[in-house]
Amino acid sequence: MADFQDRPTAVRLGEELDVAKLELFVRGHFPNEAGAMRVEQFPNGHSNLTYAIHFGEKQFVLRRPPFGSKVKSAHDMSREFRVLSKLHASYPRAPEVVLFCDDLSVLGAPFYLMKPIWGIILHRDPPAGLDFSPAVARRLSESFIDNLAVLHGLDYQAIGLADLGKPEGYLQRQVTGWLERYTGSQTQEYPEVKGIAKWMTQHIPATQSAALIHNDYKYDNAVLASDDIAKIVGLLDWEMSTIGDPLTDLGTALAYWVETNDSEELQAIRWGPTNFPGSFTRSQIVERYAEKTGRDISNIAFYLTFARFKLAVIVQQIYFRFHQGLTKDQRFASMPKLIQILLRASLGCAQTGKI
Repeated sequence: MADFQDRPTAVRLGEELDVAKLELFVRGHFPNEAGAMRVEQFPNGHSNLTYAIHFGEKQFVLRRPPFGSKVKSAHDMSREFRVLSKLHASYPRAPEVVLFCDDLSVLGAPFYLMKPIWGIILHRDPPAGLDFSPAVARRLSESFIDNLAVLHGLDYQAIGLADLGKPEGYLQRQVTGWLERYTGSQTQEYPEVKGIAKWMTQHIPATQSAALIHNDYKYDNAVLASDDIAKIVGLLDWEMSTIGDPLTDLGTALAYWVETNDSEELQAIRWGPTNFPGSFTRSQIVERYAEKTGRDISNIAFYLTFARFKLAVIVQQIYFRFHQGLTKDQRFASMPKLIQILLRASLGCAQTGKI
């Protein structure tokens, strides 16, 4: 049987870890583990960096901030570690964390270790040979939204995460904050921003409820079972999780979801196989979420407009590091085109109200 599991590869140039210092630190917590340490890197992702740590008989995943990042609030390792340390017992699809280090003399930045969740991760297209029939694509669409509904139904107060965010005024702070982040990382003029900003500030809906939200919910943050890719066994990348309006999570999922009838430019930036036969449309996603949660989704156009803008700003922040020479990852060189497409899509949703 073919192995479609997500695998680490060689560490990218400029993102190497000081293996000697790391091994000394880890060995202090696992003194009886024999064998030298070996480090690889998971090649996907554009924000926090993720490495595979092979240490004797043990395997860990290491998460650390990107090199050169100045956006501290987006890469708070201690916060992410705290969330996962409380969350895993109630939501086992969240990774189980093992060790946190805030000693900058080890790797130059805080980091944590967690246990790996092995499975299949879908990126732009399914790997060749993997069964992604219309029936499988439909079942995965259902699982994807059902899992989001489960997450939003967790009792975050009982879990101990009530202090993770402030639900009151959440949407207003989000709109204001992401407009400020855009200004702080701007490298060129995008004419759409003015119209998006004006529309969002005039159409902020009232928040119905609060929930624990992931804030980057998409296919390539989900780990799928190797024997049934319609089954979600893990959810990764909790760096932006908070307590807030759950419909912002739904909006994010929609922003990443490119469907069959979308424009050529949206097809060009597709993140996952969301346009394959059998996959839900964005309208079907919204309908199933409303069915599973009972939430009012009448203002969903706002949440998609905001999510596309927010995603554009996140990409802008990543590009800013490249523009400033703080990272040499050539994947970032073409990001202005991606930003432009997202801003056009955001403004289009605002103007038409269509998702």
